[in-house]
Amino acid sequence: MAELLTLRTSDGVSIAVRHDPGSSDLCFVVAHGFTGSSVSPGLRNVRRVLNRSGGVLAVDLRGHGSSGGKSTLGDLEVHDLAAAVQSARALGYRKVATVGFSMGASVVVRQAGGPDPDVDAVVSVSGPAFWYYRGTPPMRWVHRTIGSRLGRGLARVGRGTRIAAAGWDPEPEPPQVRAPSIAPAPFLIVHGDADGYFPLEHPHRLFAAAAGPPDARAELWVEAGFGHAESAITEELLARIAVWVQTAVVE
Repeated sequence: MAELLTLRTSDGVSIAVRHDPGSSDLCFVVAHGFTGSSVSPGLRNVRRVLNRSGGVLAVDLRGHGSSGGKSTLGDLEVHDLAAAVQSARALGYRKVATVGFSMGASVVVRQAGGPDPDVDAVVSVSGPAFWYYRGTPPMRWVHRTIGSRLGRGLARVGRGTRIAAAGWDPEPEPPQVRAPSIAPAPFLIVHGDADGYFPLEHPHRLFAAAAGPPDARAELWVEAGFGHAESAITEELLARIAVWVQTAVVE
C-alpha cells in the first residue's frame, strides 16, 4: 500500500510523493511526463513493475497532481526531484536511481548533472536533448498549450496541470549540456523509434554528450516499436530497465 508523503523543496514548494516500500536497499525515484502524475495509469504501471525490484518514490512534479506550485516545464522541477532523493535517503535506502519520462526525463538528467545529485544511477526515457523542439504535431500542441493563456487554462481545467505564465528567465541549461556531468554515475537513455514527440535525433545527441567524458558510463537503447514515455512503455521494457539499474548500482 503506497503512502503519501509531503515534502518541502529548497525553493519552498510543497511536493506530493507516493512511496511504495520495497524489500531491498534500492529505491527508484520516478518523475512523470507533462500533464501526468504519480497516479496516472502509466505511472501506476511503472510503479508496480519497478516495485518488484526495490522501493519506489513517485513524485508529483510542481503544478501536477497533488503538488503545489506551477509547472516550469523541467526548469525548477530539479528541486522537486532533489527533495525526493533526499527523502529516499532519509527512508534508509542506500542506493537511489532516478527514472524520468519525457519532461521528467529532462528533470532527472538536469538534476543528475547538477552540483549535488546524490544519485547512484540515472534513466532517461523518451526525453528531449534540447529545448523548443516543434518538429512534430504533438510538440506543436505542447507549445501552443504552454504559450497562451487559453492553452494554460485548458490544461488546468482538463488535466489539472497548472503552468507558470512567465517564460524562462534565464533559460535553463538543456539536458544535453548537463549530461556530461552525470559521469561517472551510470546513465541509461531509452527511446522508441516510434516516438511521436521527439525523433531519434534527441537520444543520439543526448548520448553523444553523455558519452564524452573519459569516465562516462552511458548506454543508449533504441527500442523498436516503442512510442512515447510512460503511456506507451511495456512491462517487459520496464523489467529490463530495473535489471539494468540493479546491475549498475552494484558495479
